Amino acid sequence: MKVSESKLAILGGAKSRLIDPPRELFHWPIVTKEDEEAVLEVLRAGTMSNTEISRAFADEFAAWNERSLSLAYPNGTEAIRAAMWSMEVGAGDEIICPSMTYWASCTQALSLGATVNFADIVPDTLCIDPADIAHRIGPRTKVIVAVHYAGHPCDMDAIMKIAEEHNVKVLEDVSHAHGALYRGRKVGTFGHIAAMSMMAGKSFAIGEGGMLITDDQTYFERCIAYGHYERTGIRTEWADEAGDISLEELNPFRGVPLGGYKHRLNQTCAAMGRVQLRHYDDRMAEIQQAMNRFWDLLEGVPGIRAHRPSRDSGSTMGGWYAAKGLYRGDELGGVSCDAYCRAVAAEGVRDCSAGANFPLHNHPLFHSADLFRMGKPTAISFGQRDVRQGAGSLPVSERIREIAFSIPWFKKDLPEHIEMYAAAYRKVAENADQLL
Repeated sequence: MKVSESKLAILGGAKSRLIDPPRELFHWPIVTKEDEEAVLEVLRAGTMSNTEISRAFADEFAAWNERSLSLAYPNGTEAIRAAMWSMEVGAGDEIICPSMTYWASCTQALSLGATVNFADIVPDTLCIDPADIAHRIGPRTKVIVAVHYAGHPCDMDAIMKIAEEHNVKVLEDVSHAHGALYRGRKVGTFGHIAAMSMMAGKSFAIGEGGMLITDDQTYFERCIAYGHYERTGIRTEWADEAGDISLEELNPFRGVPLGGYKHRLNQTCAAMGRVQLRHYDDRMAEIQQAMNRFWDLLEGVPGIRAHRPSRDSGSTMGGWYAAKGLYRGDELGGVSCDAYCRAVAAEGVRDCSAGANFPLHNHPLFHSADLFRMGKPTAISFGQRDVRQGAGSLPVSERIREIAFSIPWFKKDLPEHIEMYAAAYRKVAENADQLL
């Protein structure tokens, strides 16, 4: 039912009543004296480049996810690269990844001599479409990257079924979805490995860092050999529990990283991460309460939909990173998503814009870049199938600016302020005919 009828601000009407929000409504991460003291302790001790705190943080993070093994990284990009290498992605191979994601979900494949076969997304989840995966699998496909995009869990049941049927591994990118649940279980615990960013803008933020979690001892050891050179030889520490692990091929290279990368996390970030982890569940719960309040206020408003799982699914949005809404312009007479967002912004909501990330499959890097100076594009330099895709090949991803828009990412559940933001989105949707 239409509850507001007034001239839109973009057309000269009065702006929606938006009181300047208190800092805590949007400020993130929350840094307290506890964080400061933990970081200062590392600085005073001069142990920034040691590993004992980072190992403790990784162990605690693994336990929080109910995984047995974890490695801390300087950023999520390197955690994902190591995960790919540990799953034997190499020259001439392929990975499958949604086009609608940040470049760090998949570009590392090119540096390993592999190529990316991009898949489309589901318009209601913005996550990889399981129906667009199986036909892309070829004889050299090694990994499916499941990106829990903007906090929304992927359909992991369907993805794991496809992977098992085709003997392909699954890497979960949890960078947007720390703590999110898929049917009651944390994302990152379904695939063979999960990796994620923890940079300052993420919902789980430690300054700059990444994490890799797995239950597979072989992948864990390979990741150590690839970039944690100071920890190579750790296999002896696990021998009693792990049994005979066939990793003899790594032994001759102990002490030098096989990837030529240094994957040690600065311990100031690890110290902050340990503190953040102790409080994350409570802070995440408040974010979820605030974001669900926002969308509950907009239930039934034409043209806009909540980007979240149904309440009875057992799935959640975790820390709700990069919060989005779903746009359906046909319900508003064909008003474009961009026009809708510009009108909402004119009401005083600065954080409203059309779209999300740009579709990666159209980017020149995946078509023509010659990273190794081989005289032809890296995407086909090592004998890979030519799976490069052009405009029109992934229609949902290519329509992202017509089907999705940004919304405020509330960190505190302050009803008065959330109600005012929701009212601005409602006002424009219910008076969208003025934009025609």
